Amino acid sequence: MATAVATLREEIQSRLGVVLRTKPAEAETLATVAGAIPRGAMTEIVGPASSGRTAALYSVLAAATAGQEFCALLDAQDRFDPLSAAAAGVRLSQLLWVRCNGNVEHALKAADMLANGGGFGVIAIDLADAPESAVHRVPLAAWFRLRRGVENTRTALVVLERSAHARSCSAVKIELKRARAVWRGLMPGGLLERFECGGHWIHNHQPRAVEFRVIR
Repeated sequence: MATAVATLREEIQSRLGVVLRTKPAEAETLATVAGAIPRGAMTEIVGPASSGRTAALYSVLAAATAGQEFCALLDAQDRFDPLSAAAAGVRLSQLLWVRCNGNVEHALKAADMLANGGGFGVIAIDLADAPESAVHRVPLAAWFRLRRGVENTRTALVVLERSAHARSCSAVKIELKRARAVWRGLMPGGLLERFECGGHWIHNHQPRAVEFRVIR
């Protein structure tokens, strides 16, 4: 495993033309539209389609890449849209996009390698569109291993899902839902302007309401 991680780090450094380093501790959280995301811990962003979960993820990546940090996105179902991410403020030159071709196990294994390799501000695993049966098959030990991989580092591990699967491993869980759609013009024939999303940011079993808008 150590040899594989070292090889992966060398490949990333060669392709990006940089040396990956973990920056000195400056802050313990990343400020995002859905709340503060802790570093050195796992955060779950959970919600159905059109609940703002992707907007929340892009906000995390934008916050990290704006600070010149490198991020990794493990895209289980190949659903990442670079144009939308760039419009949301994500610096694509700072993002490693790993397409997993529908294989949840490959996404988890790649995240584990990157977490143990170090050097990333955010490692995000997008399982939002993965089959629930495949996500349910991920053993609890795999989630614990991922959590241990980022402990005592500045890496924020973020998992995007339809429903929570790693609740005993995550430090924060953000549960989102679509509150309402806002239309421009008279109906019928109005144009969808935005979704207003909300939900709860839960830490140590203490919920706090969150609200934000998703522009379409």
